Amino acid sequence: MMDSDNPYEPELAPSDWGEHAGQDEENVNKTGTTTVGIATDDGVVIATDRRASLAGRFVSNKKVVKVEQIHPTAAMTLVGSVGGAQSFISSLRAEVNLYEARRDKDMSMEALSTLAGNFARGGPFFAINPILGGVDDEGSHVYSIDPAGGVMKDDYTVTGSGMQVAYGYLEQSWHEDIKTDEAREVAARAVISAAERDTGSGNGLVLCEVTADGVDITEYDEFPDPEEV
Repeated sequence: MMDSDNPYEPELAPSDWGEHAGQDEENVNKTGTTTVGIATDDGVVIATDRRASLAGRFVSNKKVVKVEQIHPTAAMTLVGSVGGAQSFISSLRAEVNLYEARRDKDMSMEALSTLAGNFARGGPFFAINPILGGVDDEGSHVYSIDPAGGVMKDDYTVTGSGMQVAYGYLEQSWHEDIKTDEAREVAARAVISAAERDTGSGNGLVLCEVTADGVDITEYDEFPDPEEV
């Protein structure tokens, strides 16, 4: 609720929201998750599992789609609390649409990643750590965004509870000349490997491919053969 009587001022979270955000943490749906992003010369590949859990002990949903399109040529993963991630993506998508309506052009990935970092740092989005992947006139881009609003660009990145296992596989498999088809297989194998050991990851795969032509998201109810994705 706004303290000001001015209806045109933005509605902000109460100043003490952080003190209460974790009080009922065990009952918060979390994606747990393993999410992988790889940039190639042709575009970006993002892969995630499909499990949501309560406090990492109980599987609350087996069909979560943890990648959403937020821009004509960009997508973002849902990592952390489901409510916080959904609110974060909705807010970011609204700002992207407003930018495009006002300027009659698409937002660049540098501007989009900066906006996402500012939102994560300044807004009440509880426990999020998404990957942003997109394509613009400058090429293909992959960013990880931490809960404090830090934005880091890389050739590939992993977030979520299964990141240690997935990173181990990516370090052995990634190379500078990787093409999109190979990146799809590598990203799928990284998520599947993480799900073997991480209790927060599992129950299928979501693969997203971002190119200059748009965003394509494919859902698998079970883990597919990585050579066939």
